[in-house]
Amino acid sequence: MENVNIKVKEKSTTNQLFKKGILSIQHVIAMFGATVLVPMITGLNPGVALFCAGMGTLIFHLVTKGKVPVFLGSSFAFIPVIGVVSARFGDLRYAQGGIMVAGFLYLLFASLIKIFGVEKIKTFFPPIVTGPMVIVIGLIMSPTAIEMASSNWLVSLVVVSTVIIFSVFGKGMFKVIPILCGVIVGYILSVMLNIVDFTPITQAAIISVPEFTLPKFSLEAIAIIAPIVLAVFMEHIGDITTNGAVVGKDFFKDPGLHRTLIGDGLATLFSGLLGGPANTTYGENTSVLAVTKNYDPSILRIAAVIAILISFIGKVGAILQTIPVAVMGGVSLILFGMIASVGIRTLTTKEVDFSSNRNLIIASLILVIGIGTEILKVKQGLFLADGTQAFTGLIGIPITNSIQIVGLSLAAIIGIFMNKVLPEEA
Repeated sequence: MENVNIKVKEKSTTNQLFKKGILSIQHVIAMFGATVLVPMITGLNPGVALFCAGMGTLIFHLVTKGKVPVFLGSSFAFIPVIGVVSARFGDLRYAQGGIMVAGFLYLLFASLIKIFGVEKIKTFFPPIVTGPMVIVIGLIMSPTAIEMASSNWLVSLVVVSTVIIFSVFGKGMFKVIPILCGVIVGYILSVMLNIVDFTPITQAAIISVPEFTLPKFSLEAIAIIAPIVLAVFMEHIGDITTNGAVVGKDFFKDPGLHRTLIGDGLATLFSGLLGGPANTTYGENTSVLAVTKNYDPSILRIAAVIAILISFIGKVGAILQTIPVAVMGGVSLILFGMIASVGIRTLTTKEVDFSSNRNLIIASLILVIGIGTEILKVKQGLFLADGTQAFTGLIGIPITNSIQIVGLSLAAIIGIFMNKVLPEEA
């Protein structure tokens, strides 16, 4: 009888492990497409991004006492500024330095929340400020999306159509991973059109260590990248709120918002140190929680370990390198528009009153200054003899003779300032 009980327990344990494994793989699939998409667009290494996403998730769970079922992946919000730094310096290691400073800012926010409370800090980032900021993030990169898509419009439009179909009509897991589905369909079409170079796959080792790189630091690069934290700070609050609502727990109280921010910040610091993109909480994985109704945080940790293991499979990284620009262009057409749309959703769901002149002024200044100075910077950027870049005719905050705060950074500062000084209308 005792042997029978032992066998039943062993069978039950095996079934539980199998179930956890399947659920973990679903989480990996949900995060995979978006996590590797960011490095593929920006030029960072996808293998490093996967490794940092997995390690960042484990760091997050350690800091939050393993209580929050969250997966951390590559942040879309940093795509435009990483591209700007890459074009300016010709070296992505300067973007890494900026990402590390962004991680430090997360830790600063966490400290302020611990000292003053989340409500006081949130007064600096109301929807009328964060909504337009997110819109700017999406629209700044729209010309790049068009340029990438134009390399083969047939492939790009098929990718766009696929993403739309799975987003609107997809069921179950397919509805959660429309971007990944779009990339797969676009890649298959590209193979049929004979525009895929398989050389990197044949040359890649089966097992290889991701190409880690150490950061470089420049005040200009930091000024471009770090302020993005002002926008994603509220995104983090929204993600943790949504995650708690799905699970049925208040993570603001236990383990505390300051701990989730510290986890996010340390994960971003770690990623910037090794050559990965900034990390952020992933809504895709929260959607998986809602679909499966299984909220066990250990499943997310298993998924993190799987992501780390995949990062050491050289063939996976090589396959990602062979994805044509047109495929990424089609994804980018949707992605950058969706980022901007999230900003619009922020304004609508929070019922921002645009009959108010005060709100119209704040939003208009953020949009025009954020997009306008960014475009002007590209048009009028002049390289000096020493390789640094000076700008003429720009409205910005000077840091040095060749560095000014413009674009989203300037728009964020002005938006936060105007929100505080303009009186609320009666």
